[in-house]
Amino acid sequence: MRYWLFKSEPDKWSWEMQKAKGDAGEEWDGIRNYQARNNMREMKIGDRGFFYHSNIGKEVVGIVEVCREIHPDSTTDDPRWECVDVKAVRDMPKPVTLAAVKAEPRLSEMSLVTSMRLSVQPVTAEEWAIVCEMGGLDPE
Repeated sequence: MRYWLFKSEPDKWSWEMQKAKGDAGEEWDGIRNYQARNNMREMKIGDRGFFYHSNIGKEVVGIVEVCREIHPDSTTDDPRWECVDVKAVRDMPKPVTLAAVKAEPRLSEMSLVTSMRLSVQPVTAEEWAIVCEMGGLDPE
């Protein structure tokens, strides 16, 4: 299993909206960055990700799981753009803020710190465990 971070502006697509989709999940559509799209091409069913509220809140608020692998993005006819579907798995008991991530020396190389604008990012197993611990979750 691999780990990821999905950024969303909560006024456009919030954690509550994601949870409301249930086990069917939802397309992670609208991505128009090649690196973010390429990250989604690497995803497999069962991979886990942090759901991160960007702009408002700037915090990890939940855990999602990839429930459908890469496919054409339904919001465009341009074949360059693809997406995966994700479903909500659980709330982060204690949201983990960007400030807290930046303050944690073990996370200094995390993409959230080094590539802040990238909307779909890889997360290492070590980073996953640290952020889960910070949020009050067992990383397993």
